[in-house]
Amino acid sequence: MSTSMARAFLALALLAAQPALAGTPEDATPPVKPLSAIAAKPANIHGPRLLEPKLVMSKIPGEGPAVALTFDACMGQTDARILDMLIDNQIPATIFVTARWLKRNPEPLARMLAHPDLFEIENHGENHVPAVDRPVSIYGIAAAGSPEAVAREVEVGADAITLATGKRPTWFRGATAKYTKTSIQQIQTMGFEIAGYSINGDGGSLLGASVTAKHFASARDGDVIIAHINQPSHAAGEGVVKGVLALKAKGYRFLLLRDRQETLTAKGF
Repeated sequence: MSTSMARAFLALALLAAQPALAGTPEDATPPVKPLSAIAAKPANIHGPRLLEPKLVMSKIPGEGPAVALTFDACMGQTDARILDMLIDNQIPATIFVTARWLKRNPEPLARMLAHPDLFEIENHGENHVPAVDRPVSIYGIAAAGSPEAVAREVEVGADAITLATGKRPTWFRGATAKYTKTSIQQIQTMGFEIAGYSINGDGGSLLGASVTAKHFASARDGDVIIAHINQPSHAAGEGVVKGVLALKAKGYRFLLLRDRQETLTAKGF
């Protein structure tokens, strides 16, 4: 990662951390660092060893390459460019939502629930707090800091989804997608699979449209792509739309995480 990109990631994360402090708009989203190897890697920060699990798909039935699209709805609004494209083109996607996003987006949620064949709604936590059980700051965002706080972030997020959709989520992806080994084990004990990814499509929604489209174009059979669906004012959304449609034109199929859950493995922890 270049120095300028690292600074940009940090600046956006600081903005996302401030609603609890100074009224920053809730649609600020902290970035997610891309992965470059199959094994989860320790984050380059001081403190406990943090892991970034990678998630890939294998033994996928059917002909031709397939990928899983996953979108984080951290807080704030909904990018209609992406949602409209998915519905209009009948492209399935797994959407990770926070309790905060659910409160502000009843209409987009209703559109997703009207297409249960296209969307599965999964758990991104209560307040978009990193699910790390040690006191640490990640991109300027204070982590949960204890097992009790991790449990609340996960469980309250799951309860909000169950109430809003009538279905309890089975996957969890924490804010910043970083964890400790012990928080991963705790979340799994609570009954959730950890949703890593193998391609960072939009760089935490910070990338430009053309670069985002190129990231999607790099997808190969079995990849799990992460992007964001809560930043309608960011150029990355345009790139997401172009990138997904380009994959469709190449003959890629799109699967939900639930389609082949038993063959999805997160490695490195």
